[in-house]
Amino acid sequence: MEHLDDKQNEDLTPNNEQFDESLLGNTSKTNTSEEGASTDADISFKNRIDLSELQDGIELIKNEIGKVIVGQKGMIDMLIASILANGHSLIEGVPGVAKTISAKLLAKSLNIGFSRIQFTPDLMPSDILGTSVFNMKNSEFEFKQGPIFSNMILIDEINRAPAKTQAALFEVMEERQITIDGNKYKMDLPFIVLATQNPIEQEGTYRLPEAQLDRFLFKIDIDYPNVEEEVEILVREQNLQGALKTDQVTAHLSRAQINKFQGLVDQVIIESHLIKYIADMIISTRNNPFLYLGASPRASIAILKASKAFAAMDGRDFVTPEDIKRSAIPVLQHRVIVTPEREMEGVTTKQIIKQIIEAVEIPR
Repeated sequence: MEHLDDKQNEDLTPNNEQFDESLLGNTSKTNTSEEGASTDADISFKNRIDLSELQDGIELIKNEIGKVIVGQKGMIDMLIASILANGHSLIEGVPGVAKTISAKLLAKSLNIGFSRIQFTPDLMPSDILGTSVFNMKNSEFEFKQGPIFSNMILIDEINRAPAKTQAALFEVMEERQITIDGNKYKMDLPFIVLATQNPIEQEGTYRLPEAQLDRFLFKIDIDYPNVEEEVEILVREQNLQGALKTDQVTAHLSRAQINKFQGLVDQVIIESHLIKYIADMIISTRNNPFLYLGASPRASIAILKASKAFAAMDGRDFVTPEDIKRSAIPVLQHRVIVTPEREMEGVTTKQIIKQIIEAVEIPR
């Protein structure tokens, strides 16, 4: 029951009304299928990519997470896709919808280093990155690594910490390295940040800076389970007598395998007219009168990487328009900003992105 996927793509117009697509301005409604037609014939598929090991590994991870988590298949797919695309994910939902435990289970199903950081209002950057400590024996300063030095980092309630602490993540999320006292320290690969946050309306939360939001490949919204899933949760809780049995989860994929899978995803083919399709979609966000801030070139690259990951997960070594459409909302919704006037009217980024997806013509 992939209720999350349905929720991500539902019509979010205020009062369930459709708004006029013509109000979206220039949506670059171009027949991109004609452009690049002459070059597409030159694409060769002789060097097929063997994705069987990747797919088997993904299935093992899903089975392990499914031992504990009920439903949320869309969220799990996006978390796996973010790892394959070597990107970070921001998970948002109200308390109690399995944000933190899903990230922990994903990390536990992978045989890689894991570190959890609980963000609080008094957390300092040095608590995350590490600090230089004076060694009395040799009269020298030595760097003591912080919890950020791991392969998968779970940052719980990232919007509970002020901007100064959040800014400490800028360099490490983008460049996979940190600079302390003029010295650079590189992270071991893979390096993936999974962050959870409560809705901004909740008390005691801080809005994440746009520069930090742009460093997350996906923003994943988690909704409440449906009736059948709620019943299954209660049945499992009853049978387990209150224990979540997280110790049943087995690690399957090593660091080397994950790095290999990321390399395979990089080799997935995307044809020239589909690259133009991504560009048309991004340009449409910049020309949209409902958006105060459109998507940057980093968003274009994010859709490219995400669509390749989704294609590989489906066993294909080539990208389709559906892979791009599937990537659009989780990649764009946290990168664009609605104008204050439209925000007061209840217009959301998801709503506008969905209309843009429908307006930009799909190549045939």
